[in-house]
Amino acid sequence: MLSFPVPAFFSSYWNNSFHLKHHLQTFLNLDPDLLQANILAGQQKMSDLGQNNFQWETVTEFYNNQVGNNYLFDLASFHLGSQDYIQDTLCLIADQADGKVLDFGGGLGTHAIAAAFCPKVTQVIYCDINPIHCEFVKYRAKKLGLEDKIICSLQFPTTENFDTILCFDVLEHLPDPIQQLLDFYHVLSSNGKLIVNWYFSQGLNNEFPFHIEDPQVVEKFFRTIQRYYLEVFHPYLITARCYRKLLEPTV
Repeated sequence: MLSFPVPAFFSSYWNNSFHLKHHLQTFLNLDPDLLQANILAGQQKMSDLGQNNFQWETVTEFYNNQVGNNYLFDLASFHLGSQDYIQDTLCLIADQADGKVLDFGGGLGTHAIAAAFCPKVTQVIYCDINPIHCEFVKYRAKKLGLEDKIICSLQFPTTENFDTILCFDVLEHLPDPIQQLLDFYHVLSSNGKLIVNWYFSQGLNNEFPFHIEDPQVVEKFFRTIQRYYLEVFHPYLITARCYRKLLEPTV
């Protein structure tokens, strides 16, 4: 497997995911054993919660008020168990991100923090509808000395323009991912980059009941992204893809 050089400004990531575990422990005031138990059970608890409570008609309510801390543990389980994979995603961010960055649906804040460490980035707007996530990322930013560079928002900033948009593992959670692509297009600067991935599947055993997988929606999504964006090659073996904005969308 290819091994890519690690940017020096990410040096604090590789051993501890920007101190993720310590931040979770102190933010939630949990002892280490209880924190570890919650992280190990995170994905299963989110799957159970989704199967019992999730409906597309109340998707905002689900992520705002029902998931609680469970989604923090689920995401932490993935981030701590997939550090090599996320390392390459952060390298892609380091290669492409500059100027004003939007991290849409930013979860634990790993990608927002990475962007904030990039010397070509001037500001990061972290956006997530889950208020617990927002408070956690504010906490992390302060702990890392990034509180002046990362701004947290519960709402998509439709009146601002961005040079880079990050959106990881989010589009499949939206009832209308096509409209979100169009919203990104309208706030992206003329030379801007969209770095994004998706997983339009509910899994082999319905472990992701909160993912959209309607074939008609998925087909329209791919037709839309091909019309409004042009893919930019990158060498990393990850699901994230990089696009630049087409100033004249194709017919």
